[in-house]
Amino acid sequence: MKINFQNKTIILILLFVFQLSSAQVKKEESIGTETVNVVKPYSPTISDAFKVKETPSLDDSGNQPKETIKYSILSVPVASTFTPSKGKAAGVEKSKQDRLFSNYATLGVGNYATLNAELFVTQDLGNNDYLSGMFRHHSSQGGIKDVELNDEFYDTGLNIGYGQNNRDISWAVDLGYQNQIYNWYGLPADFGATLPLDDRFDLVNKINPNHSYNTISLGGHIDFTESVFNKIATRFTHFSDNFSSSENRFYVKPSFKVDVMDQSINTNIIVDHVSGSFERNYFNDNTKPLDYSLTNFGIEPSFVILENDWTLELGAGIYYGLDSENSGNKFYFYPKVNASYKLVGDLMIFYTGVNGALNQNSYADFVTENPFLSPTLNMRPSSTQYNVFAGLKGKLANNISYNLMGSYLNEKDKALFKSNDYTEDLLNQNYAYGNSFGVVYQDVRTLRFYGELKADFSENVSFGINGTFNSYKNDGPQEAWNLPTMKLSSNLDVNITKQWFAGVNVFYVGERKDMQTNLDISPSATVINLKSYFDANAHLGYKFNERLTFFLKLNNIGNQAYEKWLNYPVQGFQVLGGANYKFDF
Repeated sequence: MKINFQNKTIILILLFVFQLSSAQVKKEESIGTETVNVVKPYSPTISDAFKVKETPSLDDSGNQPKETIKYSILSVPVASTFTPSKGKAAGVEKSKQDRLFSNYATLGVGNYATLNAELFVTQDLGNNDYLSGMFRHHSSQGGIKDVELNDEFYDTGLNIGYGQNNRDISWAVDLGYQNQIYNWYGLPADFGATLPLDDRFDLVNKINPNHSYNTISLGGHIDFTESVFNKIATRFTHFSDNFSSSENRFYVKPSFKVDVMDQSINTNIIVDHVSGSFERNYFNDNTKPLDYSLTNFGIEPSFVILENDWTLELGAGIYYGLDSENSGNKFYFYPKVNASYKLVGDLMIFYTGVNGALNQNSYADFVTENPFLSPTLNMRPSSTQYNVFAGLKGKLANNISYNLMGSYLNEKDKALFKSNDYTEDLLNQNYAYGNSFGVVYQDVRTLRFYGELKADFSENVSFGINGTFNSYKNDGPQEAWNLPTMKLSSNLDVNITKQWFAGVNVFYVGERKDMQTNLDISPSATVINLKSYFDANAHLGYKFNERLTFFLKLNNIGNQAYEKWLNYPVQGFQVLGGANYKFDF
């Protein structure tokens, strides 16, 4: 049913009239009168408060367990037109870093007709593999004062390598060749003393002191990131001279780690074989060849314990030496214990330990230390039964570090260089006139003290000094041949400006002892004291640009003709100048 607008108006008027008439009737009604008697004034009072004397017990048995409520958030991107203003970094002056180059070439020339050259190149073949090559040459035409025989030398080496660097494994192999030429120029002071002057002159001219060495090597290593094996290193070396001497050496040294009861046990394994022959020996029946074949098998397990400021390594070394020529097979046991304790953080650290090892000797290693050996050596391994040491190291300041150590070594069959006896009857061999060295083996106990101090006074100045003091004791009347009682060295490097830099290196070597017998005069031996010597060297460089650097080197500034080995004086004051150039392909 629909009600139009006129009907709505009539209804509203009628309701208004009805309301108005009701109000008028109520206004005309009378309220009336009434009398009220007040007996006394009203005095309100407050009743005593009632205190709850105990906590009511709540019965929660009917309570429903809480339900787990899971929330989910629906991320909805919100469009925003707000653009924050960009901050402006404070300006910081940065020194320009030197560009690193992958390749370099060095060339230097000096007095005594000295030539020094090096070339190193490397090339990335992909993201992970590379190819490298190295060439080195160092030679001098001699000219040492008062030396009667030729004293020139040449040393040339070439090496190429290939490697890969991956996330889990990295490996590299290299192939090398080296040729060395030296002269046995160290004739004794009394050489030919019993001969007439003309005969002595003829004998000197007859001697050809030239001898050479050749080395071919092939080796490599593998490094593992996530594997039981940590690293495997191996190398094969063939070494020979121009007197028909030959030596082969092969070693493989894997190391791995095994976890046992929350403890990592690190193990090194050593297999080291060397074999070779010399055409003759020096004494007795000197036409009899010398053959040798030596193999060392070793295993060195150890584990490390870390406890607060303590670090403790416990281990041992077990070796088996196999001598195939002399049937001298033997087991060796060595300790391997190292410990350190931080007395005052990194400022002072106390360390101590005792170690030992079976060391393989080789003709090639001996020549590296002393190139004037005769090709008549007796070969055997050396055993360091124990080396007990203790010391303190740390920092005197943030830029000054120190190391102080004392040690006591007990070595069996330690290899020592000793001058060969002088004789003119050894089949006219050019090394048999007291102008070469042999190797003797002795049991030596050494008490040693070592100290070192290094300081970086600033980014441009660094300084270092160290010293070693030795006291030797043998079981027999023999001396510790050619072992110095004292060694001191110090160096200072300074960056004068961004282009100029310089450095100084000085060292001191104490007295050594050697012995030589002139069999043509008397069979009695004479112990000779080699004088101590002091040597000072310096260098100066100028960086022309980021690629080219010029250098000047000064050696034996004091121009001393000291003898590093008996009857072998060194070159006097030496000057070498040249340049180094760095580049990329």
